[in-house]
Amino acid sequence: MVKKSVDFAKIKGIYTENTEKFRIFRNLILEYQQKYNLTTILDEQEMLIKHFYDSLAGEVLFPYGAEVVEIGSGAGFPSIPLKIVRDDLRFTLVESTGKKCDFLKTAVKEIGLKNITVCNVRAEELGKDGKFRETFDVCCARAVARLNTLCEYCLPLVKVGGTMVAYKGKAEEEISEAEKAVALLGGGKTEALFYELPDGAGERTLVCIGKIKHTPPKYPRGNGKERKNPIL
Repeated sequence: MVKKSVDFAKIKGIYTENTEKFRIFRNLILEYQQKYNLTTILDEQEMLIKHFYDSLAGEVLFPYGAEVVEIGSGAGFPSIPLKIVRDDLRFTLVESTGKKCDFLKTAVKEIGLKNITVCNVRAEELGKDGKFRETFDVCCARAVARLNTLCEYCLPLVKVGGTMVAYKGKAEEEISEAEKAVALLGGGKTEALFYELPDGAGERTLVCIGKIKHTPPKYPRGNGKERKNPIL
């Protein structure tokens, strides 16, 4: 595992260059919060650091022009902030809740973002679909599931040579717990970037797993087995 720091001075600069789009996004979250239950973080400064800055912390991990799939998009973190500052990225947002998909489509339209597709589908279903399986350069997810379960959702969608990027809190235990799942699902070396958010807002980890071989056809197993009976 690799420990590095995140350059939040650079992130603040990138954010400042795109302030208007982030303002639109924040206002949309506040407008639709009651109807769609998007986030418990509504304070402007807290949202800035815990959602926007945290999403942008992983920006350097996405190759130029990458085809990216995001699992469990919810309110659009990290995908929407990343797309705001990286127009070269192409996103497929996967969200199983229809109302949240409606919000994501509204946000994409109102902010003026291009090359984003919103899919109202479960990740394990998409992972078995030949049109999507092992076709993405990067699969990312934030606050979705423990790492071993998340690997079964994400790695089947990543092409060999691609990367899975998981946004986590403190993750040392999860990284150790997921070793068998990573190996079984075609993953290679796991690297972790540990950092602290500004203003003492918390410790975070970006877990990066390279895809070195094809995922066996039986995975993802579906029917909730990824959560109920995770690979251990």
